[in-house]
Amino acid sequence: MDEEFREKFISLWAKYFGKALLPIGVFYSDSPPSEGLTTTGGGICIIELLPAVLKGRTLCLSAESRICGGARRQLGFSDQFGGKDFEHFLSYGIPGKLRGERYKKTPQLVREIGRFTPPFKAPEEYIVFKRWDKLSSSDEPQVVFFLDRTDVIAGLFTLANFDEADPNAVICPFGSGCSTIVFHPFRELTSARPRCVLGMFDISARPCVSENSMSFAVPYPKFVRMVDNMNESFLTTSSWKLLRRRM
Repeated sequence: MDEEFREKFISLWAKYFGKALLPIGVFYSDSPPSEGLTTTGGGICIIELLPAVLKGRTLCLSAESRICGGARRQLGFSDQFGGKDFEHFLSYGIPGKLRGERYKKTPQLVREIGRFTPPFKAPEEYIVFKRWDKLSSSDEPQVVFFLDRTDVIAGLFTLANFDEADPNAVICPFGSGCSTIVFHPFRELTSARPRCVLGMFDISARPCVSENSMSFAVPYPKFVRMVDNMNESFLTTSSWKLLRRRM
């Protein structure tokens, strides 16, 4: 990536958002980074690993990583929509056999989800998560996502709408935590006008993040526009300065 642009964002971010957390860049690669955090043990939820990335660790995952079945699909490493009895797991379960999460009223509704969210195939063997300041000149982020307090997310939401007439420049699809930071924003990359994705409403994933945190994922072309707009946007006004002070 362009190192000058990387540093430009860091400077503007500090100017307008103070000590808010830097975002994480996400990209697919045909080779793993020389050093990186990988998963061990059972089918881990990748949201559990994000705090380490926010502290500067690099996370690298592949089809061989020990991640949950849902994440495997959301990251493009499988076209399977959940595992055995998944439609019952996400709804009311199977008495005496399987506890249901009750996120959907019926198993039939769960099966319908697949019609609205067709799988995508990971374009490379590995997916890499790196904090923004850790990205090197050879890295090419495809999605950038933030995980922070609601005041920060409100600022990003407003900035995303700054150069858009369409009031739906940000979408909020139902789905797992990992779907809103990978699956949905990567699908937006194929659009002529990529939209941002507000997320982390996943009840099962929320214990892995702080109680006041939400995610905000931005396809990279949209992210570049947002950064270029910062100096002429509401971020320069007294309205934002009032909110900025309590950050």
